[in-house]
Amino acid sequence: MLSAIYTLLAGLLLLPLLVNFCCPYFFQDMRFFLQLVKVARQLSSYGNRRPVRTLLGVFMDKARQNPHKPFLLFGDETLTYAQVDRRSNQVARALRDHLGLRQGDCVAIFMGNEPAYLYLWLGLLKLGCAMACLNYNIRAKSLLHCFQCCGAKVLLASPELQAAIEEVMPSLKKDDVSIYYVSRTSNTQGVDSFLDKVDEVSAEPIPESWRSEVTFSTPALYIYTSGTTGLPKAAVINHQRIWYGTGLAITSGIKENDVIYTTLPLYHSAALLIGVHGCILTGATLALRTKFSASQFWDDCRKYNVTVIQYIGELLRYLCNSPQKPNDRDHKVRMALGNGLRGDIWKEFIKRFGDIHIYEFYASTEGNVGFFNYTRKIGAVGRLNYLQKKVVSYELIKYDVEKDEPVRDGNGYCIKVSKGEVGLLVCRITQLTPFSGYAGQKTQTEKKKLRDVFKKGDLYFNSGDLLMIDHDNFIYFHDRVGDTFRWKGENVATTEVADIIGLVDFVQEVNVYGVPVPGHEGRIGMASIRLKEDHEFDGKKLFRHIADYLPTYARPRFIRIQDTIEITGTYKHRKVTLVEEGFDPTVIKDALYFLDDKAKMYVPMTEDIYNALGDKTLKL
Repeated sequence: MLSAIYTLLAGLLLLPLLVNFCCPYFFQDMRFFLQLVKVARQLSSYGNRRPVRTLLGVFMDKARQNPHKPFLLFGDETLTYAQVDRRSNQVARALRDHLGLRQGDCVAIFMGNEPAYLYLWLGLLKLGCAMACLNYNIRAKSLLHCFQCCGAKVLLASPELQAAIEEVMPSLKKDDVSIYYVSRTSNTQGVDSFLDKVDEVSAEPIPESWRSEVTFSTPALYIYTSGTTGLPKAAVINHQRIWYGTGLAITSGIKENDVIYTTLPLYHSAALLIGVHGCILTGATLALRTKFSASQFWDDCRKYNVTVIQYIGELLRYLCNSPQKPNDRDHKVRMALGNGLRGDIWKEFIKRFGDIHIYEFYASTEGNVGFFNYTRKIGAVGRLNYLQKKVVSYELIKYDVEKDEPVRDGNGYCIKVSKGEVGLLVCRITQLTPFSGYAGQKTQTEKKKLRDVFKKGDLYFNSGDLLMIDHDNFIYFHDRVGDTFRWKGENVATTEVADIIGLVDFVQEVNVYGVPVPGHEGRIGMASIRLKEDHEFDGKKLFRHIADYLPTYARPRFIRIQDTIEITGTYKHRKVTLVEEGFDPTVIKDALYFLDDKAKMYVPMTEDIYNALGDKTLKL
């Protein structure tokens, strides 16, 4: 009897070792799933409360519990939770008393990274209003479109963007839009100042009745993402989705004593939903910089005692390409959280800057599915977690890149790909995995939905991304489909760029696409142009035109002149072959041009330029 008990105990002791040997990621998979279950239960309880518990409630609790804890570090400023709480109270009162806003209204914010961005966001939350996060790089037609589709009647802008505001002001004034600079004075007739109004109102707590109608489904944010229409789409982020965004802070293990450093723009979901909101949820401190600087990055980390950094793949590549210094490992950074990191840069970054735990994830602003690489497998974006997949119904399906549509079988249903095969990620739209769509764009919302995917009547979200799951169940990002590519951490809509180039007088037809560049993440812009009869290519004129209308990341770096531009049977431009051929002048017989920023024109593409790009002596 005793020996049987000993045998049983020995077996129980050996069981974890056996499980670990047979399923090396079993315990990590289980731990991650249990974290998700805990988060889901917590959110369910928050949603059932009356009033519902939003992230604002967490911030206000933190401000009461630890008022003197630093919340924001910016330049030489240190702002505590209590200071930011009181300032956001003033913002809410000024918005209500001077601008006449009430819960349910929307305000568009057009500014860069600065403390006022967070005051405004928290103030709007206290008022029950939504915030539309405009990309400060957009201009003219795109700016007007972004403003109009969110339904805002107030625009708060940085005075540094005065020229952009004055360009669209006549159109906005026609629509009775109120425009304010986030400053104490204004140099533009018809534009008022806002901060002087904030200064003069009370900083006392805001009555809960001012936001009493807020529910989990109430829109809180509009974050813009590029699409195949050529104009940005306003993804609707409600209060429930904000909670989902904070899940990464929990699963990655961010703690109260962490300092999170972000140089990413606050108008993007990574910085705002993950960085700022993750900081609030955990009661941590946020170190914010206006823009990324490779030369100042580690100095800032040392200055602020940073322990967690946010990244996109391009950012870490810049750091690896910066000159080596003796103090490269002299920092307190323990974790990096982001996406788009190539495996080779991942290895190089750790080798040079120390054993920093890199947590790569996959998600999209409007999507209903995401992955988290909790095992820190180099190059992967996550794992196929069988327990998670029982709850979140996603699949990779066969996709015809040429036709730009899913492949369907004889019965009209989509076909799942095998492990090791690239496929389009789709996720079933359910109450647990909803898709809120885009503000004011029903057609674009419908385009992201796939119907009758595996059976009649089912409904799935089309991510627009190609992924691959290997035989060890690790998930890898492969590419984007359709008319959007990613460069410098920004999505570039080829149709928008083509429309802009098409306005030039010597252009008859244009096909824009992204091409890979060795040693760089994403794809850089290239345009195939057919010239009008009896016209010649003018590199200076084209440069001046795109410099006026396109942000730097969206400007095609290479131009290819073609006699004819091929189209598919459905009258779409053929891009696959063009992408494969790239911009090698020894291979392509068509005339090629390169955007020379110093010369401020497109110059003939040469072998010397091509080689300089390959060995990185010429930077993009």
